[in-house]
Amino acid sequence: MRLQAFKARPRRRRLPPDLGERQASAVAPNVLDRSFEAPAPNRKWIADFTYVWTAEGWLYVAAVVDLFSRRVVGWSMNPAMTAQLSPTLW
Repeated sequence: MRLQAFKARPRRRRLPPDLGERQASAVAPNVLDRSFEAPAPNRKWIADFTYVWTAEGWLYVAAVVDLFSRRVVGWSMNPAMTAQLSPTLW
């Protein structure tokens, strides 16, 4: 490559598209009020999702965490961000 003056060009990845505003009914109420301590297991769970770039494209990952043990109690992966991305609990 050096002899031919070639240089590697990293492939740019775009973030997945955001489809815009969410309906007010789609946002759950904040019942924890930033109180992230749990007195016993299975009393408070939190959930979140993210997306990860893979060789096959974007993969959406959802997880549920027990606040007492701070361990993942359920997770799900899907190539599309839909309502079907509900974590399976163990």
